[in-house]
Amino acid sequence: MPDKPLNESSESAGVSRRNLFHILGSVPLAAAVADAAVAATPADHAHMAHAGASATTLPFERKVFDDHQWKQVHVLCDLILPADEKSGSATQAGVPEFMDDWLAFRTEQDGNDRLKSEIFGGLMWLDREAREHFSKDFVDASPDQQKQLLDRVAWPARAAREDKIWAAFFSQFRDLTVSGFFSSKVGVADLPYLGNTAVAHWQGCDPKVWAVIEERMKNGYQGLVKPKPKTSDT
Repeated sequence: MPDKPLNESSESAGVSRRNLFHILGSVPLAAAVADAAVAATPADHAHMAHAGASATTLPFERKVFDDHQWKQVHVLCDLILPADEKSGSATQAGVPEFMDDWLAFRTEQDGNDRLKSEIFGGLMWLDREAREHFSKDFVDASPDQQKQLLDRVAWPARAAREDKIWAAFFSQFRDLTVSGFFSSKVGVADLPYLGNTAVAHWQGCDPKVWAVIEERMKNGYQGLVKPKPKTSDT
């Protein structure tokens, strides 16, 4: 894991994948992926279930990425979401497979290859910059060198003018990585989601939470009731 998180909204070290999910969960692309999953065909659902599949599953057949791009995608995905003490990495969750399927799907449905071209262009840029600065491809650079390049584009608001287009690429790639991870079996298990879980004993709402709800009910759900300022007697 880089010593500085590769997301724009947090600068503190060690941001968890759960925080990253909350940071990026409202982005348009993530919503689009979620909507597509709802309206997907059985074949699409099979693709979504690919992540976290057993080793007996048939080998994945790529539709979009070539061999070199495939290595780049694996490295970049795991820089964004590495394994931690609780869960596997993005590649272990099948995110590269998800991304390959998604780009093929969007190309077919949109009738153009804009998204695919944006991703391909960004991967080419990473190699170009790595060769210029480190005399090697991005996948062969050291983790510190890879982080050095990504830090230029991880925060779009800070990116230099000449890097703005590549910051947009990285934001797109990061969104796809997070969307793929949290729509996988591994990613869902990583969330603190207790749905469809039997509860032996229902203890009711936490008293502290209920107290806040009651307070807001008094104010017509407009927020907590604020005490009236004290006025001095005249």
